[in-house]
Amino acid sequence: MRVLIAAGGTAGHINPALAIAGALKEADPTAEIHFAGRQEGMEYRLVTQAGYPFHHIEITGFQRRLSLENVRRNLITLWNLALSGPKTRAILREVEPDLVIGCGGYVSGPVVRGAARKGIKTAIHEQNAFPGVTNKLLAKDVDVAFAAVPAAVERLGAPDKTLVVGNPVRPEVFAWAARRAEARAKLGAGDRTVILSFGGSLGARRINEVVADLCAWEQKNKKNVLHLHATGQYGVELFQQLEKEKGFSRGENLSVQEYINNMPELLAAADLVISRAGALTLAELEAAGRAAVLIPSPNVAENHQYYNALELEKQDAAVVIEEKHLTGEKLVETVSELLAEPGKLNRMGQNARSLSVDDSLKRITTRLLGLVRQP
Repeated sequence: MRVLIAAGGTAGHINPALAIAGALKEADPTAEIHFAGRQEGMEYRLVTQAGYPFHHIEITGFQRRLSLENVRRNLITLWNLALSGPKTRAILREVEPDLVIGCGGYVSGPVVRGAARKGIKTAIHEQNAFPGVTNKLLAKDVDVAFAAVPAAVERLGAPDKTLVVGNPVRPEVFAWAARRAEARAKLGAGDRTVILSFGGSLGARRINEVVADLCAWEQKNKKNVLHLHATGQYGVELFQQLEKEKGFSRGENLSVQEYINNMPELLAAADLVISRAGALTLAELEAAGRAAVLIPSPNVAENHQYYNALELEKQDAAVVIEEKHLTGEKLVETVSELLAEPGKLNRMGQNARSLSVDDSLKRITTRLLGLVRQP
């Protein structure tokens, strides 16, 4: 069986794609799995690190705000769209897939549509309650659509072939969650509260700013914490400046890096996670059973991160702070209250664990294998 997976843009699309790839490989060790994506995108690094063959196709989105730079970018997008058809056909000829899967991002569009037109079996996975434009356009063309939550079924527009399967979580998340003591020992955490914070793979300026305030508060008040923070691609220099401005520094109690490559391990070690509320992030928090302070991105369709995050807050698994209400003082106050109540973080983590859909990958893999074997 040969499989081609198209996914790109952010880790929220790429990580579930890698999880599906791993599950298919486990179910059929002879499976040959390839990926398609942008060479300059995050997908290239993550996919090649995982050891899968990678096929380059350049697709970007249109910029809606009017400026000379955005006009230039839109001209490049039009050029890439014109080339996407021939490039897709070349990739399909090279891979000769029995199955093509789209996991989100602009790159999924031409690859999945091109495969469907050639009669190749196709599937998509939608991670959010409010589907992205690409998946809504593809839903009518594919053989099966996977939705993370029931709310997405009607919005995808193909209810007769849409299955609700939850969001696939990498097996490593479950495996490391069972090895929490080992994960903490590797960090030298001891009896410290481990706080893990990040604003997404590209970084979020506002989260970097308020986390800097939190780090300054932790060090000034000598809190018994080990804080691990990822700045994201665009936050590296900003966070360095904030360290100087706010008078805190990296060291025994603070570790800062651009991107977290061992997220399952760090989730296992953490007591509290501060992050955006992307669908895959929430699924991994639930799988690992971690308490969270969630800061939904306001720059997403239908404000879906906010509504996703509210589901965890309703179950006392997370505290939600909307960005319009977010300040360094507010984050410090929230974390301070969570740390002050004995057992609070542990109870919240247990509540998060109860929300996890543990068999999502099994549901997806079973249907995909059946699709390939279907005449």
